[in-house]
Amino acid sequence: MSQKKAIFFKILKYIGITLISLLAFMFIAPYIFADKINAEIKKVANQKLNAKLDYSESNVSFFNHFPSLTVSLNDFKLNGSAPYQNENLITAKEIAFGIDVPSLIFGKSVNIDKIFLSNADINVKVNKEGFANYNVYKADKTKTTKKEEDSSLKLEKIEITNSKIVYDDLSTKLHFDIFGFNYIGKGDLSKAIFDLSSKAQIEKLNLLYDNEPYLMNKKVNADLITKVNVNSLSLIFEQNDLKINNLVVDFKGKFDFLKEGYNMDFILKTTNSNLHDFFTAFPPKFITWLEKTKLTGKTDCILSLKGNYIASKNIAPKLELDFKIKDGSINYNQSPATVTNLDVDFDTQLPSLNPDSLIVDLRNLSLNIDKESLKAKLYSTGTAVLDINAALNAKIDLEKLNRAIGIPDVELKGMLVANGTSKGKFDKKNGLFPVTNAVINLNNGFLKTKYYPNPITNIGIVSTISNPKGTFEDLKVVLQPAQFTFEGNPVFVKANLSNFDNLVYDVTAKGTLDIGKIYQVFSQKGLDVNGFIKADLALKGKQSDAEKGNYSKLKNSGTLEIRNIKLASEYLPKTFLIKEGIFKFNNDKMRFNTFLASYGQSDFQLNGYLQNVFNFMASKKGVLHGSFSMNSTYINADEFMSNTTANTTETTTSNAPTAAKTETGVIIVPPNLDLHFTANAQKVNLNGLELKNAKGSLNMKNGLLSMQNTGFDLIGCTVAMNATYKSVDSKNARFEYHIKANEFDIKRAYKEVKLFREMASAAEKAQGIISLDYNLKGRLNANMEPVFPSLLGNGVISVKNVKMYGMKMFGSVAKKTNKESIKNPELSQVDIKSSIKNNIITVERFKFKFAGFRPRIEGTTSLDGRLNLKMRLGLPPLGILGIPLTITGNKDNPKIKIGRQSEDLEETKDSIQ
Repeated sequence: MSQKKAIFFKILKYIGITLISLLAFMFIAPYIFADKINAEIKKVANQKLNAKLDYSESNVSFFNHFPSLTVSLNDFKLNGSAPYQNENLITAKEIAFGIDVPSLIFGKSVNIDKIFLSNADINVKVNKEGFANYNVYKADKTKTTKKEEDSSLKLEKIEITNSKIVYDDLSTKLHFDIFGFNYIGKGDLSKAIFDLSSKAQIEKLNLLYDNEPYLMNKKVNADLITKVNVNSLSLIFEQNDLKINNLVVDFKGKFDFLKEGYNMDFILKTTNSNLHDFFTAFPPKFITWLEKTKLTGKTDCILSLKGNYIASKNIAPKLELDFKIKDGSINYNQSPATVTNLDVDFDTQLPSLNPDSLIVDLRNLSLNIDKESLKAKLYSTGTAVLDINAALNAKIDLEKLNRAIGIPDVELKGMLVANGTSKGKFDKKNGLFPVTNAVINLNNGFLKTKYYPNPITNIGIVSTISNPKGTFEDLKVVLQPAQFTFEGNPVFVKANLSNFDNLVYDVTAKGTLDIGKIYQVFSQKGLDVNGFIKADLALKGKQSDAEKGNYSKLKNSGTLEIRNIKLASEYLPKTFLIKEGIFKFNNDKMRFNTFLASYGQSDFQLNGYLQNVFNFMASKKGVLHGSFSMNSTYINADEFMSNTTANTTETTTSNAPTAAKTETGVIIVPPNLDLHFTANAQKVNLNGLELKNAKGSLNMKNGLLSMQNTGFDLIGCTVAMNATYKSVDSKNARFEYHIKANEFDIKRAYKEVKLFREMASAAEKAQGIISLDYNLKGRLNANMEPVFPSLLGNGVISVKNVKMYGMKMFGSVAKKTNKESIKNPELSQVDIKSSIKNNIITVERFKFKFAGFRPRIEGTTSLDGRLNLKMRLGLPPLGILGIPLTITGNKDNPKIKIGRQSEDLEETKDSIQ
């Protein structure tokens, strides 16, 4: 017995010694091998990473991730690869590398076989060109033999706890956030091809596409088996079971990293799932609805994405969704009505993610509410040219349907009866319209939204749409009748429209409509839309008769009264307010009586008529004719400058696109207007000019604005002008005018007229009276300012009595010739002829007398102030003898030389011809 006891204590002794030795080793080894381990970590980082790595301190221990020996790097930071080399890819409170102990003791190098990451922020970014920040691992440039093989990074395990991942891909417009991410991956990651078994938990997943939320605050559990091929940088998802909230999803596929993008082959599938569980994975706006809704039925859904995605080459994969609901039912908020027998069989495909290639295949949509039913089918291809095959059969109580489904913020009532088919192409350019036969009736309709307290009631629609041959010519729409009541005012409309290639119309309309209030029914409160329309119209005719001038065949009559209507147009940056207007229709003409309007600070009073109104509204080729007399107390023409939106390519540090900039643009004259105005404006503001008592004739035709016999008062003189103007695009316009101004004050012109100040900068200190007769044409920029190199013109400036005080050019001449009396010359009864081209003003030879001298000047100046003038200073008494001078430099620093030789000024041509 004593011998057995001795053996037991001996064994216990050896076990104790072993444990103590092992514990001692675990405490001592980190200190012994710390330098070797740290050196190996730095070696691996330098050899394998092409990004900046930083950390505050390192710690080697068996106990941080027992029983693994780990080196922990605290406050770890790893930057991304180009073009994100200055931004963090990974930041973590701690990253720990597990060390293979035998390689530490016996090997020449230290093998890292595990990675532990805790409390990390992982930010993955891809720019618009498809370049990502995660390419931080250096690929080996040389092949190694088995003996030379680097085994320092043979990972068998990756463990991530309580971390956050943000993925922002600007090339695909895909963004997702992962919060509370816990992950364990096991496998021999050192092999070229290995299986990675993983378990992942996500406390909260947010997924957005093109800034639109699709998944928000979703909880995910996943068991994954992924085959990884390191040599080809590909991932094969072999068996992956996901649970998104309550929805079980099977995920399989393949993902290959390409040089400039990805190759994808993904299939996300759920089979025979409960309809309620399916909706738990929907965007957040459905969740509040789901909380009050009882859903039953089964659903199958397959989402696939297959093909290459290379943004720089405009290559994209094919997206396909197949969705089915079987034996479904919906009941919202314990409604007395329930949608039953809900069946959906829907498939859509988007080849190359190209909307023009969109395929929609709604094989079946059917449901019942009590004894009523709705059934629809739709197959369509394309968007620019739509090829469609559709059928609808419905007899449904909209009130029951609205309550059963729980359409938010809308109250609907009425019996809808619809029956129809449509098959063929919708191609307006080629005059094609699907072969259609449809009847749509609504009785006792009712519409109320949360935006306005009162409903639209008594809605009644009896309509038929027919097209037996598949062209716009054969299309016929009959509305017999349509009516509704709003705020106690009934509105009635009857319409019979046919042959949309040559529209034949027969329309009657009667009633009063408050535009501001009815707008609130459909839109948010606070938007500034007001006004009302009162109509009593009978319109009947044919589009071609209006086009050809067969006005006797048109039968249009009635009145249209409008008040406080605000109109917006793509051509105008501000809102046009019609304060009061009565329109009387008489065949082809729409007469304006007592028409008062305003635009910004401008006011207008119009009397006249419009012609070809119905052809103009019905056809893009229709031209609106008209003639008006217009009176105004004030017009601010600068307010008519268009706004154009410029998208910048700059990005913020978070790589979110910056907001679009709004820039000014030229005034755009619509090309489909043929209007004549006889205008009288007391005051007009135009690009810094203040015109008074403006009168004239103005025409708009084919996008060209022309003014004839226009006169106005400017800086105390009467100005006569003929002009034309035409916009080239939103940033450029062409103009041409002839202006004649008699005897204006040159000092006042320099002070008040910006264009005169820019083109005659030498007149800064001049005094006196001059006249102008000039032709000028050129280009205007986006700020409606003349582009100097584009200006082309000629004319005469007549000097009546001008004193040139303090002009530096004559001061320099006086100094150079020692003739002080020439310093401040006076000009009287001199005609100065000049021409303008390529930013150069050419001044023809002119003479004048002053203090016994007879100066003669000719040459060129530039619109930016450069000088190249030739001057002969004729000396008293008769100027027979003279001093030849050249004047170069610029108006602020003229250079005077005696002689006739000088270099020509360099011309500047307009960049847009």
